[in-house]
Amino acid sequence: MTDGPTISRNVEAFAEVADAHTLNRALNRDGIALWRRISDTLRREIASGTFEPGKRLPSEATLAERFGVNRHTVRQATAALAKDGLVKAERGRGTIVISRPLDYPIRERTRFSEIVSGQARSPSGRLISAVETQADVEVAAALEIARGAPVLRIESLGAADGVPLNVATGWFPADRVPGFVPHYAETGSITKALKRCGIDDYRRRETRMTARLADPQDANALGIETNSPLIVTESINTDPDGRPIQYTVARFAADRVQIVVES
Repeated sequence: MTDGPTISRNVEAFAEVADAHTLNRALNRDGIALWRRISDTLRREIASGTFEPGKRLPSEATLAERFGVNRHTVRQATAALAKDGLVKAERGRGTIVISRPLDYPIRERTRFSEIVSGQARSPSGRLISAVETQADVEVAAALEIARGAPVLRIESLGAADGVPLNVATGWFPADRVPGFVPHYAETGSITKALKRCGIDDYRRRETRMTARLADPQDANALGIETNSPLIVTESINTDPDGRPIQYTVARFAADRVQIVVES
């Protein structure tokens, strides 16, 4: 004989199933799948600014509770948004509303902070590592110094509104940038740090562009998946006298910027 508590649990379970069927019928009353209705709702909320570019959507669990569905249904809905380029799943961050790619013009005076702030976004830079080393053949040729000469090698991360855009490796003649590391760590700006080192201005001599897939280290810094596409720029900046002061290899998340070559 079935005891009372078991009957009660069975009744409650049946009621939950009945409620779910009622909800499903309501959401599918026009023959539209549950996940599609959820996707359309989120799409409207993204368009209205409820979920701003660069911000996270609520978690799958939160959305599942909100819409009264399981996580698989929510996953289908967000997958449809991702397919349409409205959101992107990023490791460690969740599902992010995608911003319009930032225009990154390559010109004689290319300044990361000016480019980002000029598009109503907040620029920031973070020092990842810094070490004094010796110039190899490639670095020596770019900076027009002797092979083996002391150079400062820094790894830095550039972001807009807190969203990483690029990770860069830069080399500077060590004797020309005394105190550069603390200056950059304090200001988050290459331009400001160079100015404190006595380099009041600099200009872009050349930029070379290629593409490759992100290795685990760059992927981790940028918060993207390994093997995601990167735009790679190799550039040389010179001081007002035409002497190279900076050689940089920057890796940009390809879906977050579009390089604009100005004539």
